[in-house]
Amino acid sequence: MISRLLRTPLTWVAVAVLGAGAALGLYWFQPWKAVTDTRVSEELTEVDGGATPSTGATPSTGATTPTATAAAPAGPTLVSRGDFVTHEHDTSGAARIVRGADGGHRLELVGLDTSNGPDLRVWLTDQPVRTGRAGWGVFDDGRWVELGRLKGNRGDQAYAVPAGTDLTGLTSVSIWCKRFSVSFGAAPLTPVG
Repeated sequence: MISRLLRTPLTWVAVAVLGAGAALGLYWFQPWKAVTDTRVSEELTEVDGGATPSTGATPSTGATTPTATAAAPAGPTLVSRGDFVTHEHDTSGAARIVRGADGGHRLELVGLDTSNGPDLRVWLTDQPVRTGRAGWGVFDDGRWVELGRLKGNRGDQAYAVPAGTDLTGLTSVSIWCKRFSVSFGAAPLTPVG
């Protein structure tokens, strides 16, 4: 009976359609990513949180006196920062924008911990970070800048902000699943200083 059934063309068409459907489903959802992690450990910038007075020794006593520094810090500076909140998947860690000594900016994800998933991107956006389900799908509603694919779902990582990007109004960062238009987690970017 089974051998007679396998000889019919309709059976082979059904098997081919089921096989193609299974392959497409595996590609689209990538279920193995739910149980795998990609760990990243990039070097993060040591930032100057603001100008601090330097000390100079007075020749006669050897005591130190503060010398005011009026110029902007020569090294990298922390521009804004925030902590991640959970959206579609449990997400924790921090995000920060750092301005380098050359004037360029980069986004750094510090201690990121989220789920792996298909087609994850890092976005700077103008949308406010909302907690709970209300915040899952808002980040593609306004202005956003994609900084690239998420390098890993765990660890420290950095993304260059393209030169000429107007950071005014880009007040949040989202780990955005482009395939399903949903945020895994997001952090508000609050100015420092």
